[in-house]
Amino acid sequence: MTRTVIAHLFSSLNGVSESPNLFQFDAFGQEEGALMGATISQVTEVVIGRKLWQEWSEYWPGAEDPFGAFINPVRKHVISSTLSGDLPWNSTLVQGDPVEHVRALKAGDGGTISVVGGVETVRSLFLAGVVDALTLTVHPVVTGAGRRLFDETTPLTRLRLVDSRITSLGNAVLTYALRA
Repeated sequence: MTRTVIAHLFSSLNGVSESPNLFQFDAFGQEEGALMGATISQVTEVVIGRKLWQEWSEYWPGAEDPFGAFINPVRKHVISSTLSGDLPWNSTLVQGDPVEHVRALKAGDGGTISVVGGVETVRSLFLAGVVDALTLTVHPVVTGAGRRLFDETTPLTRLRLVDSRITSLGNAVLTYALRA
């Protein structure tokens, strides 16, 4: 049995996925929360890059909201070339190649695996073919600066649209897979 690996990022119309809290504040409502809740209810493990893990491990352990109730107890696999040793917050440091680590997780038992970020982690694992579905919630805003999920270094990559919907706040929720 193969587990499903998903990723979900928030994006501006011009493709910025870094620090969505700076642009999604007026375009995240009940529909978006319900979609996110339905997705995370299936997730039993997450893969996360070092920078985002460090930010979240400082904030989320004390937060009491639905996302905190999800992210705090879930097993986290941290991709880093600079961290070492045992990690707190129910986290394990990925040893070796991150793509092979996710492949091994995928081949094991359990529920859905979510690659929660950061931008470079999602990009590299998606382009390596270990992420089965990439969902982008595109907010109706243009940002001036910030890292994009796919930038000028990304090779030509064909995708297949798996699902799409538009929320009442004008967000386009688009799910893609790599095209064979």
